[in-house]
Amino acid sequence: MSELNDPRVFFAAERTLLAWTRTSLTLMAFGFVIERFGLFVHILMPKESAALPRTLSLWTGSAFILLGAIVAVISVIQYRAVLRTLKPVEIPAGYWVNTGVITNLLLAVIGLVITFYFFHGLS
Repeated sequence: MSELNDPRVFFAAERTLLAWTRTSLTLMAFGFVIERFGLFVHILMPKESAALPRTLSLWTGSAFILLGAIVAVISVIQYRAVLRTLKPVEIPAGYWVNTGVITNLLLAVIGLVITFYFFHGLS
């Protein structure tokens, strides 16, 4: 348990959660770019040349998106663990402590939906 009795401890934990949110978004954006770049190269290839398989970019991009979703969930678990160590005096009264948690969990769900779309939405 924290012995500081200072709300700055809580806000530091929340800033850390938000930093992991940015990391999750970056990983997912990078994965999306990789996957779509493979599609772009596939479209630009001349028809008579040997077609490059899109599977490498699909799997690599999807792996980054899933990694971003996993990081979002793990950051929520870590944040909740830190919150359990804080005293009520360290959390400002009336402050919504779950806003970052909800944001990260929605981010993880969006990552799973995008990955599902990549594998099942392609025709």
